[in-house]
Amino acid sequence: MKKHYILSVNPTAKHEWDRCILRDPLTAKRPDLGKLVCEAVGANTGNYLISVNIEVEILEQAAVAAAEQLSLSIPQAPLREVA
Repeated sequence: MKKHYILSVNPTAKHEWDRCILRDPLTAKRPDLGKLVCEAVGANTGNYLISVNIEVEILEQAAVAAAEQLSLSIPQAPLREVA
């Protein structure tokens, strides 16, 4: 069974779970690897000792756009005194 996914790597992400993300290219959902293994084994009830072979081939690498910072100027409103 051959599947294709998009891998996003961002070592400086704020949260650990956002540093390495695997997504389906069509649905953008994160794959359930356990479900994929179950599909490969079949629908028979039982416990299995399995071997999983992961082979990664980079098909294309997209350039990462530099983070763009926008400046926001907020006009200062005069303060008014509350009675």
